[in-house]
Amino acid sequence: MRKILILAGLAACAIDAQAEETENRLESVVVHGRGLELIGEAGAASEGVVGYADFEDRTLSRVGELVEVIPGAVATQHSGEGKANQYFLRGFNLDHGTDFNASVDGVPVNLRTHGHGQGYLDLNFVIPEIVERVDYWKGPYRAFNGDFSAAGSARYTTYDTLDESFVEVSAGESGYLRGVAAGSFQTGPDTSLLLAIEAQAYDGPWDLDQDLEKLNGIAKLVHDSGPWHFNLTGMAYDSSWTATDQVPLRAIQNGDIGRFGYIDDDLGGETRRFGLTGNASYAHADGAETKLAAYLVDYELSLFSNFTYFLEDPVNGDEFEQRDERTYYGGSICHARDLGPRLKLRAGAEARIDDISDVGLFRTAGRMRLSTVRQDSVDETSLAAWGEIEAQLTNTLRGTLGVRGDYFKGEVDARSLPANGGEADDTMLSPKVALAWRPADGLELYANYGQGFHSNDVRGATIQIDPANGDPADPVPILVRAEGAEIGARLERGPLKASVAVFTLDLDSELVFVGDAGTTEANDASSRTGVEASLFWQPADWFVADLSAAWTDAEFDIPGNETAIPGAVEEVIGGGFVARFDPWTFSGRLRHFGSAPLIEDGSVESDGTTLVNFGASVDWRQATFGLELLNAFDSDDADITYFFESQLPGETSPVEDIHLHPVEPRQVRVSVRYRF
Repeated sequence: MRKILILAGLAACAIDAQAEETENRLESVVVHGRGLELIGEAGAASEGVVGYADFEDRTLSRVGELVEVIPGAVATQHSGEGKANQYFLRGFNLDHGTDFNASVDGVPVNLRTHGHGQGYLDLNFVIPEIVERVDYWKGPYRAFNGDFSAAGSARYTTYDTLDESFVEVSAGESGYLRGVAAGSFQTGPDTSLLLAIEAQAYDGPWDLDQDLEKLNGIAKLVHDSGPWHFNLTGMAYDSSWTATDQVPLRAIQNGDIGRFGYIDDDLGGETRRFGLTGNASYAHADGAETKLAAYLVDYELSLFSNFTYFLEDPVNGDEFEQRDERTYYGGSICHARDLGPRLKLRAGAEARIDDISDVGLFRTAGRMRLSTVRQDSVDETSLAAWGEIEAQLTNTLRGTLGVRGDYFKGEVDARSLPANGGEADDTMLSPKVALAWRPADGLELYANYGQGFHSNDVRGATIQIDPANGDPADPVPILVRAEGAEIGARLERGPLKASVAVFTLDLDSELVFVGDAGTTEANDASSRTGVEASLFWQPADWFVADLSAAWTDAEFDIPGNETAIPGAVEEVIGGGFVARFDPWTFSGRLRHFGSAPLIEDGSVESDGTTLVNFGASVDWRQATFGLELLNAFDSDDADITYFFESQLPGETSPVEDIHLHPVEPRQVRVSVRYRF
């Protein structure tokens, strides 16, 4: 029976000094988000803002690369462009979002108790041209960041209005074709409407055509009434694709398939997402501000995969379907005010319900179901309250104390195996503390400590029997604590903005519910220590450059030599430039992520991956003609690499091998944008 919850007066909102205090300044001055002066506003060296002019000339080969605007973050792909990306940050293989949280216009995107993976974060419904800014935080140091935010969080904000309406068409090799149109329309003296639509088709360089078909749309109604600001946003997304998944290295080396070949031609999937969001903010006469929002999202995914080929079933193969169908809704309220000349309060509350009508794992062949491994319906509810008090202790020293309390409850109706059903709940209190000291003009030093968490799939909290083999299974807690600390510095001198941070992050357990197996996999506690630095330089109006680097040591907290965390990338380097010589614009971008252990003893590692993209455009009257050169040096590195057993047709026993998904080869894309 579906629950109905009236969330009166609640809304999704994240208030932080950094975003809050820069917003008014940005309305009147067009600047690069990375060039903002955050000294006196940011709470940590690892916080930042990207947006505005930062997005205008950035080459993006896929939407998931919007995550890579965050220094040290990497987004890869291994199963077609309709599926959520694989993310890496601060020594975490974040899978599809387990410890990285993202929201769009206040709507949480990570999906709990998901058919494919906990925290599933699919950003493919976002139209990049409509993103105005990205506010990001790393580590569990801010009270308004909750589930999935141990490694980092990002808040994507779309434009209320566009300065110009436009239509753009782009085309490229391997059947790439994309069109996007967007515009703002004044419907009244205080009301405007933003409309945007995107359509994309892409076969890709794969021997098996990807046959991607994607359609996105957004409508945003904005109204101002005295101290009130309202917006109502509707989003729609639909996608289908055929996937060339990761393939075994031995099949390439012995000539069975080419580098862009495939083993199973039935993989891929289809997904859709429809969302409705309402936001409101009220500016009080005394300078305080209250923000409210509410959201409703309807979502569906059917994903077909085959990682081991004929290891388990030599007749039908090991193909399986992961299914997720849900409606989730909720909201929050937050309030910020000065309690005195040296004291600020920020506080809020949140609520969310995931009504998951169908989540399951099925054995399939040719995308037809043969048997059910697990099928459930789940209701999951979370409530949270948080608060921060920021004190100006001296003219140069700020201190912040914060706390967050979370409550989770899950009800599992295990339709295929009733013994795995039941109810479970969990609570967690997460304290935060921060200091910021300005020893000199243009320099601020930070010290941060905080506790946070990620939630586990609630099916893992009620499980009693492993559905794959019938063995007894041990339930796990819903919430897993993370604890982090960081010291850092921020330098702002004229055209130069730089930051550096040294951090540690401990996770009580890396317990995960494995959607591919329908059961819980228990990993040990882990520790990560790292350093990261970023640089932004704008010596002239016509030129900007940025550079970031991060190094992390990640290990399981266990004795012995098998302490390596598979997939934990050690180093990440990124950078780029934009040069404008009216009417020409030139840009370039480098992305490198290093090797990572693929098994716990570290004896097998992935190779590093380096990609370079270039772009150029020219304005002519109301049109802009663009050229992009992706993977300019035609790197043949892997986008992602795994190590596991599989069995190919004709093989009589399983083989442990590297399985990889290659980066796409050098490609040229052209575009024409017409503004009106």
